[in-house]
Amino acid sequence: MGLDYSPTSPAGKWLGFVTAVWVQAISGNNYTFSNYSDALKSLMSLTQLQLNNLSVAKDVGKAFGILSGLCSDRWSPQVLLFIGSVEGFVSYGVQWLVVSHRIKPLPYWVMCIFLCMGGNSTTWMNTAVLVTCIRNFRKNRGPVSGILKGYVGLSTAIFTALCTALFSDDPATFLLMLAIVPLLVCFTAILFLREIPPSSNSNEENQEVKYFRIFNVVAVLIAVYLLVYDVSGKHGRSLSQAFAVILLLLIASPLSVPLYLIIQKLVRTRSESLDTEHQIVEPLLVEDRQPEAEKKLEASFVKELKQDVKKKPVIGEDHTIVEALKTVDFWILFFSFLCGVGTGLAVMNNMGQIGLALGYGDVSMFVSLTSIWGFFGRIFSGSISEYFIEKAGQPRPIWNAASQIVMAVGYIIMALALPGSLYIGSIVVGICYGVRVAVTVPTASELFGLKYYGLIYNILILNLPLGSFLFSGLLAGFLYDSQATTTAGGGNTCLGAHCYRLVFIVMAIACVVGFGLDVLLAIRTKGVYSKIYTSKKSKKQCTSSSS
Repeated sequence: MGLDYSPTSPAGKWLGFVTAVWVQAISGNNYTFSNYSDALKSLMSLTQLQLNNLSVAKDVGKAFGILSGLCSDRWSPQVLLFIGSVEGFVSYGVQWLVVSHRIKPLPYWVMCIFLCMGGNSTTWMNTAVLVTCIRNFRKNRGPVSGILKGYVGLSTAIFTALCTALFSDDPATFLLMLAIVPLLVCFTAILFLREIPPSSNSNEENQEVKYFRIFNVVAVLIAVYLLVYDVSGKHGRSLSQAFAVILLLLIASPLSVPLYLIIQKLVRTRSESLDTEHQIVEPLLVEDRQPEAEKKLEASFVKELKQDVKKKPVIGEDHTIVEALKTVDFWILFFSFLCGVGTGLAVMNNMGQIGLALGYGDVSMFVSLTSIWGFFGRIFSGSISEYFIEKAGQPRPIWNAASQIVMAVGYIIMALALPGSLYIGSIVVGICYGVRVAVTVPTASELFGLKYYGLIYNILILNLPLGSFLFSGLLAGFLYDSQATTTAGGGNTCLGAHCYRLVFIVMAIACVVGFGLDVLLAIRTKGVYSKIYTSKKSKKQCTSSSS
């Protein structure tokens, strides 16, 4: 009997998830604009409005994510990863050539195109990874979303910390990392990430939960490790290099899960080779993997969902994109998402100038804080929202509502500009933005199904360019320039709490509106989550009675 380490084997399945985690750990490069935006602003003599429109251009790239959504139902995740990695290599490679002075600054509109390409590259990576893993682990959508989106949140801090530790925080080297590292990681994922059948019984689901806990623990360790490094002040070169090595080992440590399965399979195979009778019996056990009661329950559930295929689908069933766009619930989710991610992106895109306006010479600390605490918001909200669905059928959108109101408080704190308010605001905005992203991903799949999920997901993330344009490009850009003074080179600058005060107040109001929309969606979808709760509870009862 040979060992099966193919992508569809248990070990291969988890090896694919590990590479998915790595892809997400580098696909948040689009959130790192603040780390090199000041270099672009001075090099190209830009006003704040022009700089903000550059940041909008990178977010507009996500609008073309509809292409990756359409292709996700036709092309394999390997093709999507290849397109995204090559596109990102070209985009950030050109920006590196400009910032490193290897070529002269390109015309403004040309730079907008290359930043747009960089933003679009992440949609191909995210779609390939997220759609594949949600389908592979559909019974654990919350933890999957939390872990994968958590690593996206951490990626800014990972890139920033590695660049600072190894290359003294040089913007040109930072852009070179953004060009090369994602390309190498995606090429690794191309070898292992496949769409495979999901778990077929409760034992496999419970095993998934156990392994997801390991991934959660490792991710939290990485986040805490990054946080300690950030708040512990300046470090010598030797200590920084040691930090980088340990960080890379932590990122690689999830490989322990597929390695454990490989060793487990090896031991089992050797044991079976000594027992020929067991070899004869095993195929029968593999063939009949589900208890009869569980099979009947599943069949009745499927039959209930497909009673009338011609009938208009209700919330909780598979929707085409046209059918989803005709529902009120989709637009409530869409606009509430806009209020959360749009305002959060405005802070991330402007963090460099916000910090400088408040008198901070180095803003990398705030960029990392937003990233790290955004991770905590993502990873815990996915698992916690899943727990409360299983225990009480609580609608997942209620967690979005909670994040929106807390985010509004964070903006008020930043508007007051009291000592330390930027630290508090960065943490609050990071957490709430993370919750917003991680919870919306499984919510969309639960309300509109998985059949056309790739396209529905990419329609929802149109909020990223739209929110960036409204809150960062227009609101923050115009209000900042109205307070700024012109510099000799043709750019402008603003110092003081007044530079962004009105921006924060308007964004707080937007979050209150988002809170109301999320509460409305939670009320409207209560029946869907009651069905999910009842289904999971009945399945557990069938499993326990059959055992």
